[in-house]
Amino acid sequence: MTKMPYEVPEAKQIRVIVNSDAKCEADDQYAIVHAVLSPRLQIAGIIGAHYGPRSATGAEDSCQEIDHVLDLMGMRGKFPVVRGANLKIPDALTPAPSPGSDLIIKEAMKDDPLPLFAVFQGPLTDLASAYLQEPRIAGRLTAVWIGGGTYPGGDNEFNLSNDIAAAQAVFNSPIPLWQVPKNVYSMVRVGLAELAVKVRPHGEIGRYLYEYLIGHNMKNGNRPQWPKGEVWVLGDSPAVSLLVDDQEFDYDLVEAPEIAADMSYQIKSGNRKIRVYRSVDSRFILEDFYAKLALFAQ
Repeated sequence: MTKMPYEVPEAKQIRVIVNSDAKCEADDQYAIVHAVLSPRLQIAGIIGAHYGPRSATGAEDSCQEIDHVLDLMGMRGKFPVVRGANLKIPDALTPAPSPGSDLIIKEAMKDDPLPLFAVFQGPLTDLASAYLQEPRIAGRLTAVWIGGGTYPGGDNEFNLSNDIAAAQAVFNSPIPLWQVPKNVYSMVRVGLAELAVKVRPHGEIGRYLYEYLIGHNMKNGNRPQWPKGEVWVLGDSPAVSLLVDDQEFDYDLVEAPEIAADMSYQIKSGNRKIRVYRSVDSRFILEDFYAKLALFAQ
């Protein structure tokens, strides 16, 4: 959190842990900046997460990227930045302990009047590990996850694919969960021209966010389906915006499904209910981010 021209009443503030596979792609950085610029969010720590088998050091790489983003904002050292697990959990009953899962446990077990939210912009590895290490955290935090296929049947989805067992452990746990599945997080579409006008001019961090994304766009130019050329999806940003405004009329409460090995959803009658968002307000997400970035750059 940084100084804005308004204050948020203390009773409205929340503690937040951000778990991000920041080195994987180019949208995590936007969500991280949005989080630290939002006065309602008291950042308790940021965890660098892995992004599957493409890197054996994904969590360390993500930590380095998070530190770089905070450096550009003059905020390095203001929040704990710790490494999550570099690999998915072995199975749905076995944790992969890390400084990241330890941070989640420590914050969840604190005696603090502000509620704790943990947002996951990649796999659920570190949440599943924390729960398997210390099941008592289930009643002491709310998790927000960007991931999973479209309801009702589910399908292939990147964040889920990087640790299916972790998702199985979390979905079968009592942890309060808000899920933003693939068809919903894909609503946060933005043109590169818009980013050139609304992001690039605003300080070192604005220029970096823009240029880093443009670099990814060019690097992946030969891929047949994604990216499309002059459009990007800031799919991780709802993890932050829903903590500013939870869009209380835009989700369904559904029984947490069983997640199969092929990433499909299987009905599990009697399982606890989770929030599954059916839409997010991309106008609010983007404009709130642009305004905070511009105010910060001033």
